[in-house]
Amino acid sequence: SRRSIKRLKPDPISRKAIEEILDVAISAPSAHNAQPWRFVIIDDQKVKIELADAMAQAWQNDLLKDGLPKIEIERLIGASKERTINASILIITCITMEDMDKYEDDRRKNAEYLMAVQSLSAAIQNLLLAIHAKGLGACWRCAPLFCMEAVREVLKIPSAFDPQALIEIGHPLEQPKMPPRKPLKSVIRYNRW
Repeated sequence: SRRSIKRLKPDPISRKAIEEILDVAISAPSAHNAQPWRFVIIDDQKVKIELADAMAQAWQNDLLKDGLPKIEIERLIGASKERTINASILIITCITMEDMDKYEDDRRKNAEYLMAVQSLSAAIQNLLLAIHAKGLGACWRCAPLFCMEAVREVLKIPSAFDPQALIEIGHPLEQPKMPPRKPLKSVIRYNRW
């Protein structure tokens, strides 16, 4: 019954509740049990606004390069910033390679990086389910992947940590239905492709 909730009330959520949710998140499996995830919790409105502004600026630069009309860029960015700023809590999820296996060749280095991303993804799914279990809403956004340096700068994240996702959390203002899913038969194979 969990859904992505894009319309959230900015009512307060206690740090205790957020820590309980994150405790569930970090029970996820991880490659080599390296637990490569790190979480930056943002509950200060000024920091939320600063982060939303920095991410919006990076996105605006990309959209201008894509040739989108300025009015459309303003509409997209305005709606995105409003969603982010109106969330009660933001969590920036990051990965670090510090406890992952080290290799000299690019093939295995890339595999380790992907395993760290997969590990964080499992933690994010646990996080989303724990949020839902508490009667809260959340939306997983991948925007930090497109503006890692802007996110790092605003939040003072060291270079050894890569921002991966933004989780907006709040009290739900909507109950969306599940978006269409591909038929099960179209996405599974038994034994061989």
